[in-house]
Amino acid sequence: MKKVAVITTGGTIAMAHDPNMGVILSENKNKELSEIPQIHQIADIEFHEFFDVPSPYITPGMMFELSKYVKKILSRSDIDGVVITHGTDTLEETAYFLDLTIGSEKPVVVTAAMRNWSEPSTDGPMNLIASVKIASCDLSVDQGVMVCLNDEIHAAREVTKTYTSNVATFDSPGYGPLGIVDEDTVVFFRRSLERMYIQTDRIEDRVALIKTYTGDNGAIIKTLPDMGYKGVVIEGFGRGNVPPAVADAMEYLLEKNIPVVVVSRCFKGRVLGVYGYIGGGKDLKERGIILGQEVSGQKARIKMIVVLGKTKDTESLRRYFEFQNR
Repeated sequence: MKKVAVITTGGTIAMAHDPNMGVILSENKNKELSEIPQIHQIADIEFHEFFDVPSPYITPGMMFELSKYVKKILSRSDIDGVVITHGTDTLEETAYFLDLTIGSEKPVVVTAAMRNWSEPSTDGPMNLIASVKIASCDLSVDQGVMVCLNDEIHAAREVTKTYTSNVATFDSPGYGPLGIVDEDTVVFFRRSLERMYIQTDRIEDRVALIKTYTGDNGAIIKTLPDMGYKGVVIEGFGRGNVPPAVADAMEYLLEKNIPVVVVSRCFKGRVLGVYGYIGGGKDLKERGIILGQEVSGQKARIKMIVVLGKTKDTESLRRYFEFQNR
């Protein structure tokens, strides 16, 4: 029997409904996760409560501490894999942060629940059971950090929360799941080819994420240097195109030595410099803007937070974002 460490961080999977207040509250249900009998039939479980907070409270600094904690556990020869329980709201960001910074071949699976402990159809226990199956499966080795809910396995880089309340909320638009958990069998359909490990001893969390819009005059973007930001991700249209005033504001940031990455608000496709008009991708790249290949603005921001811990040179940063399959 393999040994799997289960690390809890809070979220709906550790919450219950308060009938008096009519709201869902943290109820310290982390311990009850360790008492689900089925997980002990799958693997030798070692339980760790790292923290217990709603996932909107989680910061990049907390993600970094979690990453170091997971790496320490994975370095032990008796541990075969790790499962992390988390709130769904920021799960995709924490999972991607871990994927960028852990670099272990041992399986790491992040899971959660959309329904709290008080609901008769709570999905937390089944998601945890499925995740332990993945973490103890030989096929899961060197798959990077994975996310498992609703019996689907997703790559941390590709997955996103798509529905506010449905248990089938997590999806990987344009990619699809890596595989599924079918009863007692873990089935993989494919591997993610765009994983990246970034070794760093520090991070820079003063990175802004700005979504542009029609008629955007760039005024908000120009205030970022005075607010102390060290990097900016702009979520543009289509291929990464932006209004002319936004292009000028992005160039203003470069003049202030603040690197800028542009991504698309589209769920699928790549950002490329194919439009030459002012604010088009080609124009932006010629100005020195980095054309990010991350699947969303929030994922690009997580990568920038990690990469800025290593380098602040724009051309060095570009190599982490403008990449092809290696």
